[in-house]
Amino acid sequence: MDTANASYGRALSRAFGGALLFSFPLLMTMEMWSLGMAVERWRLLVFLVLTLPMLIGLSYFAGFEPTFRLKDEVLDALAAFGVGFLLSAALLAIFGVLRINDIGTHSALGKVSLCAVPAAVGALLAGKQLGERGPGDREKAQAGSLGALFLMAVGAAFLAFNVAPTEEMILIAYQMGPIATLLLMAASIGLLHVFVYQLGFPGETRRREAGGFMRTFVAFTAPGYGVALLMSLYLLWTFGRTDGVAAHEIASMTIVLGFPAAIGAATARLVV
Repeated sequence: MDTANASYGRALSRAFGGALLFSFPLLMTMEMWSLGMAVERWRLLVFLVLTLPMLIGLSYFAGFEPTFRLKDEVLDALAAFGVGFLLSAALLAIFGVLRINDIGTHSALGKVSLCAVPAAVGALLAGKQLGERGPGDREKAQAGSLGALFLMAVGAAFLAFNVAPTEEMILIAYQMGPIATLLLMAASIGLLHVFVYQLGFPGETRRREAGGFMRTFVAFTAPGYGVALLMSLYLLWTFGRTDGVAAHEIASMTIVLGFPAAIGAATARLVV
């Protein structure tokens, strides 16, 4: 029992390290503090509820400790959420963003909740980035197409989330004309396909054996870019960026945010 507790303690320590590594850019971003106060509570609740199944799935592929049962995945996902909330609240308080009279207010809850999500993702990835792979990871790494799309979605959401709160994303969308927007879409798809197929990333051999360049495009690249766009649109909606905005402007913002999302989708297997 003592050995198991000591092992879990080390894993939890790595989780805090991973949470810090993945979340501190957002913790020190003023737009995140502003959005934490402005985002509607029901959208924030939907965001947190939908994050939990993502964390459970991520725990299966790259939890901060080896897990083999659904119960363990759920517990580790909840533990990662707890790590994310604790770390975010502590650092925001140290930075002076949270004050004693803010505790318990909607403003404080919003700030901590938004920052806790990337921190929770970092906590779960700590086992891969700061520790050793578990004994079952080889089998887990052999996930099929649905598993690959899930990891793409996580990678897209994480990288897009790091830039979605900034005003620059909206400014870029407004500055770009239709031709530039189409060129950016083509660049996103091209980079995603090159990263997936050509650069020797994990799983490349299986994809080549599955049918070559075009089949990889149909089976991985096109769905992956679709997932990146969906995650981008969802984040824009969560942050209220789509409210009262014309459809063509929403499409432009989605394509702009889809650029980092597509790179995140393509490189997800590097960190998971």
